[in-house]
Amino acid sequence: MSLHAPLTNSRGHVGQNIGVKIGARSEAQPDSFERLAERHRRELQVHCYRMLGSIHDAEDVVQESLLRAWRGLDGFEGRTSFRGWLYRIATNACLTALSRRAKDGRILPEAEGPPTTFAPLGTPPNDVAWLEPYPDSALEGIPDDAPGPEARYEMREAVQLAFVAALQELPPRQRAVLLLRDVLGLSATEASAILEASVASTNSALQRARATLKQRSSDRRDKLSDERRRSLLARYVKTWEERDVDGFVALLKEDAAWSMPPWREWFIGRSDIGAFMAWAWRSRRRQLLLPVAVNDQPGFAYYRSDGEGSEWRAFAIQVLTLRVDAIAAITNFVDASLFDPFGLPPVLPPDYRPDR
Repeated sequence: MSLHAPLTNSRGHVGQNIGVKIGARSEAQPDSFERLAERHRRELQVHCYRMLGSIHDAEDVVQESLLRAWRGLDGFEGRTSFRGWLYRIATNACLTALSRRAKDGRILPEAEGPPTTFAPLGTPPNDVAWLEPYPDSALEGIPDDAPGPEARYEMREAVQLAFVAALQELPPRQRAVLLLRDVLGLSATEASAILEASVASTNSALQRARATLKQRSSDRRDKLSDERRRSLLARYVKTWEERDVDGFVALLKEDAAWSMPPWREWFIGRSDIGAFMAWAWRSRRRQLLLPVAVNDQPGFAYYRSDGEGSEWRAFAIQVLTLRVDAIAAITNFVDASLFDPFGLPPVLPPDYRPDR
């Protein structure tokens, strides 16, 4: 659905009078449905991403939610804000989508099993729903005052990979309650209304969700100064372009983690990661890393080329977790379809050179 296309609600009205209707009920200024919905689109998308763990699924649900809102506009009575009404529709659309899945949440390889020692990779499984990265560019334009007064997490903190991965381990309704209360900062009464539940059951679900999240998530914030961070990332890029295994391993913490969905295998420690990199970099394939801002963490778009004269092809989105003076974790999302949400092409010309 395009928000700029003509829309028809359940009574057949067209969008030309919607702004007056909504404006009279809930907004300070009259506006069209399309403009009002577009104002909240980005924050709805990141909310749905936290719920679903996939930017592609989130966009689908946001589209569906806005269509539902338009068709059900005659039932909007202005008892809550237009924004709150959209969140109610989107949250319940996410819960419906999750109820149709074989598993409630998307995962990273770390949740699939213990780390392994290195062995050459085989064919990845196709029966696992993997967590997806989220571009920081999609957070731009969300009002700074979007969270309510009871929010425990800042908007960007609540999109970090470890946090979103931990959310995926919560049952769907606990996930929804925690996001509504601790990320959006809604009151217990507001969250209960959205979920059509009692305040007591909502508070109970919130306490269970908080306890689980405290056990599963960890502090993975970047502790480096800007200068040291830039230096570390520049050295990281250099090791990739030169296929320098020893230099790469030297940038890692002793207990660093490496994963690469859709493969289940993941490695812990310099020795096993180094063995994998020596195997992966055994060819003379060219490698190109372009910096991207992802999940409020440093990251790179990884392109590969078979050699001079061959075009660069999208291969993976990398998300790095930095601690002190080293790299604590690298998650490689090996899926070329993820480049589009970052505004990156699937192919670059053979002579492409980044402007560093």
